[in-house]
Amino acid sequence: MTETAARALTIAVDADNRVSALFQTPVDSRACYVFAHGAGAGMTHPFMAALAAELSLCGIATLRYQFPYMEKGGGRPDSPKLAHATVRAAVIAATDLAPELALIAGGKSFGGRMTSQAQALEPLPHVAGLAFVGFPLHPPKKSSKERAEHLFGIRVPMLFLQGTRDELADSRFMAAVVDKLGARAELKWFDDADHAFHVRKSSGSSGAQVLVGLAQAIADFAARLRRG
Repeated sequence: MTETAARALTIAVDADNRVSALFQTPVDSRACYVFAHGAGAGMTHPFMAALAAELSLCGIATLRYQFPYMEKGGGRPDSPKLAHATVRAAVIAATDLAPELALIAGGKSFGGRMTSQAQALEPLPHVAGLAFVGFPLHPPKKSSKERAEHLFGIRVPMLFLQGTRDELADSRFMAAVVDKLGARAELKWFDDADHAFHVRKSSGSSGAQVLVGLAQAIADFAARLRRG
């Protein structure tokens, strides 16, 4: 498939908040990934744009969107309540944009965690699975499993894509969480990748190869959801 251009649109979150979004859909899309950004960078960050482009090549549509605080120029992230409402509004928008496609929700770091929290509180409509690109299991150098507690209330399949050098997800703790989640969760490691999925030259891999691997993992996950 060939990469497609993203279409700009606006999503209404509530009476006081509207956010920008980018919908990118290849011909013959097989699924749509509702893709939330991390805490420090918005939907147009090069990593977000590059992964959306790779997903397009894999036949996966994406809906990237801003959280309200990022729409206003950044700063302190929104309250969980407002972040969850934004996730839910984005999922509903994706359903309206591509009602024929299976929906996967998730995102990078903070965006993925806000999505999982929203799903745990009340299942997101029509979402078949969740995909996390660097789930932030704990703060840097403070290994813990506390941020994972809500995951055990989620009943849809989950895919965790993690770097082995991620300071926000100690590999031992991350593996233990996914193992405890059982059949509903799967974990794919990216050797030598940090939280931003950067790899060192000495790893023998490249950033471009990591992006291809991330996109293919999400596409494979989507295919398994469709078969299921």
